[in-house]
Amino acid sequence: MLQYAHLNQCAKEAIMKANVGGIDKVLRIGGGVALVAWAALLGGPTWAWIGVVPLATGLTGFCPVYPLLGMSTCPMKKD
Repeated sequence: MLQYAHLNQCAKEAIMKANVGGIDKVLRIGGGVALVAWAALLGGPTWAWIGVVPLATGLTGFCPVYPLLGMSTCPMKKD
């Protein structure tokens, strides 16, 4: 059972590897906050709630579309 738990944890780490970094993260958070604030506070259109998506990806540092496209905006680690 312990071995299964270890494999499960390894799979989660591989799946949720950070791939959003730098200016991409700043733009996602800023744009997401702006859209959500527009929808929630200023009576913006319903579609502005889509700002939750870039906000979440910016805060978590993971975009599920990037692995599908083979992309990452995280800086390369130097060994």
